[in-house]
Amino acid sequence: MNVEEIIKTSSKLPLERRTIIHLTLVQNKVNEMIATALKPFDVSLQQFNVLRILKGQRGNPANLSTLNERMVTKMSNTTRLVDKLLAKGYVKRNVCRDNRRKIEIFITNQGLEALESMNMAVKQAESEAIQAFSENELKELNRLLDKF
Repeated sequence: MNVEEIIKTSSKLPLERRTIIHLTLVQNKVNEMIATALKPFDVSLQQFNVLRILKGQRGNPANLSTLNERMVTKMSNTTRLVDKLLAKGYVKRNVCRDNRRKIEIFITNQGLEALESMNMAVKQAESEAIQAFSENELKELNRLLDKF
C-alpha cells in the first residue's frame, strides 16, 4: 500500500505523518472487509461487537455501561445499537429486579445462532486481511502495535 499514491500527493510525507495516515488507511481497509462480510446479516461492525460482548457474558446480563467499556470502537449511541439488535430478535432487555433504574441486556438463542454464522464470515475476512503476513511477521507487528 503506497500511502502517497492513495492520498494523491507527489510530495514525500514526513515519516511520522505517513505512519499515522498509513495506520488509518489500514484500519479503514480492515473495517471495510469486515463490514462486507457482515453485510449479508444486516448487522454493522458495532452491532457484531455488542453481540460478541454479550456472548462473552455467558448468560449473565450486561448493561449499557458494560457494553460501552468493552466496545472496540467506543460510541455514545450504544442504546441505538441495542435497539436495532432488539428489533432483530438478537437480544432482550429486562429491568433489573434489584435496581429498577438498571437495564439488563442478554443475547437470545436467535442471536447466538446468528452470531455463529457471522463469526465464520468475519473469520474468513480476517484471514484474507492478513494473508500476506507470516506468523512471525504478525507477532512482530503486534509487538510494534503494543507500543501504542
